[in-house]
Amino acid sequence: MPRICIIPKATNTGGVTSFQAKLAAGLSAHGLQACYSLEDKPYDAVLLTSTTRNMAGLLGARRRGLRIVQRLDGINWLHRRLPTGPRHFLRAEYGNRLLALLRARVVTQVVYQSEFVRGWWDRQFGAERVPSTVIHNGVDLSVYTPEGPEERPSDCTRLLLVEGSLQGGYESGLQTALALAEGLAEDHPLELTVAGRVSVEVQEAARAKSRVPIRFAGLVPREQIPALDRSAHLLFSADLNAACPNSVIEALACGLPVAAFATGALPELVTGDAGQLAPYGGDPWKLEAPDLPALVAAAARIVRDQPRFRHAARARAEEAFGLDRMVENYLEILLG
Repeated sequence: MPRICIIPKATNTGGVTSFQAKLAAGLSAHGLQACYSLEDKPYDAVLLTSTTRNMAGLLGARRRGLRIVQRLDGINWLHRRLPTGPRHFLRAEYGNRLLALLRARVVTQVVYQSEFVRGWWDRQFGAERVPSTVIHNGVDLSVYTPEGPEERPSDCTRLLLVEGSLQGGYESGLQTALALAEGLAEDHPLELTVAGRVSVEVQEAARAKSRVPIRFAGLVPREQIPALDRSAHLLFSADLNAACPNSVIEALACGLPVAAFATGALPELVTGDAGQLAPYGGDPWKLEAPDLPALVAAAARIVRDQPRFRHAARARAEEAFGLDRMVENYLEILLG
């Protein structure tokens, strides 16, 4: 039975990433096995989803003629714009340089999560020397579905924000969500649900200044995300210059339209009536002030015509973001 060695990305919770769990399940469905250490031989190909300190094992796999595929996310950049501290700065710079070294010297093929990410790496570190392709993230369309027992409130609009963390420089995403909620609440009764890691101090400050009800759900288990998405009217994607946010793809699959600024990979993902993207207005790379009225107007269009946008969101997911499609694309790259 063919085996794929997946070098996993570390998480703050000690668990596996959403991508890793989805890919492992997809491999199993195709009769393949996954392992997670270069020492766990034999395996038939290597997929780097992060860096590795076991450079000797990686070079040994290459000498054995195995394919070594690097899956690239975006490049760490917020630490150069915000005072995140010297330790975070050094860790972010080290990660960028190590990924760039692997891309330039070690791997046999590169997979970018979006065309946006491909262009970003090319601008920052030059074009790769090996074949490359773009594979968007995928989702199990039989699990992430519009059908379910959850009901959206009928007396108000529920705005949803889902991020892994809104700390360490990402607090601005919550501030924008609050401003969006305030703007929408002028014409529609509204409540804001925030899923993700948020410090107690930030939660208290947000509640103290906000005129709209806020529910902080914390880190929501992966299996509860479909129900959360189905219970909302629209998702706000807060991450600026995002590579290929899973929260957006999962929302679309659940028929939840997306409102966001047109930065990063969002214009590739949210097309047609799957949501509404607003021009940022300033330079997002410099964290200039965004055009909040444009974002409010975009979100309001979704609120006013839920059936059209919800139908288009699910159709977009079925068209482009099925898990089977993603797994098959990775298998073609890894095993041929």
